[in-house]
This record gives sequence, structure tokens and C-alpha cells, in this order.
Amino acid sequence: MTTTTARPALSKDPRTDRRPGALLAVVLAAQFMALLDVFIVNVAAPTIRTELAAGGAGIQLVVAGYTIAYAVLLITGARLGDRIGHRRVHLLGLAVFTAASLACGLAAGTGQLIAFRVVQGAGSALMIPQVLSLIQRTFTGEARVRALGAYSAVLATGAAAGQVVGGVLVSADLFGSGWRPVFLVNVPIGLVLLVLGTKVLPRDTDSGAGRVRSLDLPGLLLLAGSVSLLTVPLVLGQEADWPLWTWLSLGGSLVLFAAFGAYEAGLARRGGAPLIAPRVLRVPGIGKAALRIAAVMAVNAGFLFTLTLHLQGALGQSALRAGLTFGPTAAVFGLVGLTWRRWPARLQPLLVPAGFLLTAASALGVGAALEDGGTGGMPLYPVLCAMGAGLALAFGPVLTGALATVRPEDAADASGLLATVTQLGQLIGVAAFGSLYLGAVAGPGARASAEALGEGTLALAAVAVLGASVGLLGRRR
Repeated sequence: MTTTTARPALSKDPRTDRRPGALLAVVLAAQFMALLDVFIVNVAAPTIRTELAAGGAGIQLVVAGYTIAYAVLLITGARLGDRIGHRRVHLLGLAVFTAASLACGLAAGTGQLIAFRVVQGAGSALMIPQVLSLIQRTFTGEARVRALGAYSAVLATGAAAGQVVGGVLVSADLFGSGWRPVFLVNVPIGLVLLVLGTKVLPRDTDSGAGRVRSLDLPGLLLLAGSVSLLTVPLVLGQEADWPLWTWLSLGGSLVLFAAFGAYEAGLARRGGAPLIAPRVLRVPGIGKAALRIAAVMAVNAGFLFTLTLHLQGALGQSALRAGLTFGPTAAVFGLVGLTWRRWPARLQPLLVPAGFLLTAASALGVGAALEDGGTGGMPLYPVLCAMGAGLALAFGPVLTGALATVRPEDAADASGLLATVTQLGQLIGVAAFGSLYLGAVAGPGARASAEALGEGTLALAAVAVLGASVGLLGRRR
């Protein structure tokens, strides 16, 4: 009796015929691939600069072009998914990303590579916001918590893993191709994910597509202008020695962002559909969560970027060795990110501030281990493991808590908002801490670089302590 009645109920109904485990694997694999490309170019940059005879500004734009397009278009990507279907937009973004990866791998000059990196970032901006939306719409209860834990682990593990994978691919120099495999490796993976995605992602009519919501093009232009005026001087300011136009651009970014906020509030009052629904911003704790996420991502990205500069530039390590140095951080981040929910309930309220404080102590530990201009030896690796644990604890519970009270119909807006905050945090971390390190290097040699790295790790620790303070404020609320 059970067999004859249960099977018809599960037969071909698209709502019950989903394979949530397969869906999660496919979207997180795409997420991981896109995140790799944010950082994988770091270790390939010296080779790219040599082979393409790129100038300093050119190589910075190769690294940052992807990030700028990604940050500017993320919220629009989320809205497009909400408007025309998360499945459709995710697959479109994956196709654009894969094609742009092929073009990057075949680029003949710096200008071409920069342009294709921008397109690659646009593809990610279409693809990535759909991941959280699909998770929010597919999973409920404890299953959603587990899925968000896996998402959190993938999100920041991708940063450290990008360094490792980039080092392996550049050092392998497959068929004499140098840096090109860091992009070409995405092509077969992207094609496989496209095929699998058509099979396991829920149909758009089943995931909430078809709701008529305007794209809010004026809001998009104001936001894009604000983010662009913020990111371009942050990326190029150090190289250009911070001329007047960089400061004017930063000031203009604040003006446009204020105009964006005023326009969005007015649009909501008139009954329109603003880019970010005001009710999402009013979700309890979402503002503090955004600050915490921005802080931890800035520390994460700044740590990876400055330590890479020190290892490859000052210590002369190969791309492979420098990349593998981050292996312990990536491994521990993933392990803690997947298991923190199983820790005793009495510890859960302490995880975020403890994670930030552990991150601060680890940053100082890295600076101390490398202060004499050496490689740090074996003592460096426990500190790198502690860094991975601290970052995971500071990030995973914050993201899970922030999304726990977001309604499924607001998943697109919430995912776009938090993904943009994540990306901007990474970009600001690279620009701010990278500029601090480069400006502090007093001369050639490993010792001068180590002293500059020490100043950078002190600043990283300070930001992490501020993140802990925000977490403590969240506990008192």
C-alpha cells in the first residue's frame, strides 16, 4: 500500500521531482569556479606582466576589471533572476563566464585581456546571485542551514584556493602556455556545469519567476556610478601616487551613493520597485551583518594579497610555493565552515566575536613569524590554520543568521545585497591593505618587505578587532 500510494505523489511533479543535493552541488561548483577567478590571477600576475609587457596600471586592471564589473552588476543580476527566472539567468551567466574565460586564455594583449576580464565579471554577476536565491527557495529548516553552511565554506575558501590553484597552474606551464591555463581551466568545467544545470536546476515557473518587477534603471545607473567612482581610484590610486582625481572620484562616489539612497526611498514611497526592497534593509540585524561581512572579507582579501606580494616579490618564491602556502588556511576554513553548527549551543553566540579575535591574533602571528625576513618555517603553518578558523567563524554564522529571517520572496534582493557587500569588502581589502603594504616598503630586500608586512598585519588585526566589537553589539541587541 505504501508503494502504490507514495510513488504517484512523487512522480513527475516538478516541485517534488527536484534533486536538492545535486542542485546544491552544481550551483556551489559554479560559485567556487567564479570565486577562484577573483584571486587566481594574483599569483599569475607577474607572469602575465612579463609575457604581455603590461605596465603597472594595466596589470592592476587585469586583476581588478573582473572585480569592478562583478561588484557593479551583482544587484542587477539578482533582480534579473527574480524577474525572468533564476535558472535562466544562472545558466546565461555561466555561459557568458565560460566564453569569456576562453577569450581571456587566448588574449593577445593587455587591452584584450582587460576587456575580457570585465565580461567575465559580468557573467559572474549574473550567475552568482542566483545561487543564494536558489538555496533560499529550495531548502527549508535545518536543510537550509546546512546548505548555507556549505555556501559559506565555498565562498571564502575560494579566495585561498584561488591562490593555490593559480600557483599550481602557472608553475606547471602546460605546453609552454604560461599563465593561460588559469583561465582556460574554466572552459571544460563550465561546459559540464551547463549540461548538469539544465538537468537539475528547477524550472523558472517553479522557482518564482514571472513576477513583474521593473529593473529600476535609474537606480542601477546611480549605484553603478557610485561603485565605479569608489573602486577605480582604490585600484589605481597607489600606482598613480594618489593624484587629485582619485580623491575627487572618492568624494563623487559618496555623493552618488547618497543620491541613490534618496532616489530608492522616494521610489518605494511612490509604490515602485526599488533595486533593493526597503523591507530587506529593515530585516533585524541585516545592517550589522553587512558591516561584519564587509570587515571579514576585507581582512581575508587584504591578507591574501599582501602575503602573496611578500612571498613572491620579496622572498622570491615560485607561484606554486606561494600558492601552496595558503593551503592550510583554505582547508581549515572549509572544515570549520562546515562544522560550526554542530558545536555546543552555549558557544554559538560567541562564535562571531571569537572568530574576529582569533583572526586578529593570527594576523599578528603571521607578521611576527615573518618579521626577520625569513620564510617563517614550521611555526607559520599553525598560525595560517588559526587564520582559516577565525575567518570561518567570523563569516559563516553571520551569513546564516542574516538570511535566516529573510522571506523567500526577498531572497533575490538579500542575496544581491550581501554578495555586493562581500565583493566590495574584498576589493577594498586588496586596495587599502595593498596600498598600505606597498607604501610602507622602505627599500629592496626581504627585511624591508617584512617590516611593511608587519604594519599591514597590524592594520588587519585592528579591523578584525572592530569586527569583534560589532559582534558584541549584536549580542546585546
